Amino acid sequence: VTRGEGHVLGLDLRTDRAAIRPRVGLLGHGNGLYADLTVRENVRFWAATVGATHEEVDASLARMGLDGRLVDVPTRRLSAGQRRRTALACMIARRAELWLLDEPHAGLDADGRDELDATLRQAAASGATVVVASHELERAGSLATRCVHVVAGQIGERPR
Repeated sequence: VTRGEGHVLGLDLRTDRAAIRPRVGLLGHGNGLYADLTVRENVRFWAATVGATHEEVDASLARMGLDGRLVDVPTRRLSAGQRRRTALACMIARRAELWLLDEPHAGLDADGRDELDATLRQAAASGATVVVASHELERAGSLATRCVHVVAGQIGERPR
């Protein structure tokens, strides 16, 4: 913050950035994975940043359908959908309180999309704030309690 102020999860962005980072999960177009690490190693790495247990890692891998033959495969050898599932498993294991997702359904097959939707609903039900930026208005809208639309640079909100 260069001027003014901002707060995330009740913390001041000017002074509490280090305290905010472990509480926020970000999934952008890049999945934030290390290509040379296996699926399990990537999830363990990100889970360790918040002190998550091996049981939580295993549960997140299972949740995203990665607990079988893919768990020991380096992420560079995965399909786009498998990498996306791995990144989502990392988010789940991190227990984020604020989920920021940019086009989260990209690269996922139908089962992966449905599992992601269920995961996002569960995160929100457990008290997390979930923010999704998507061009898939129908799918994202079915998850939302509030929708903000940006059209030609103008923000408008449609009641749900």
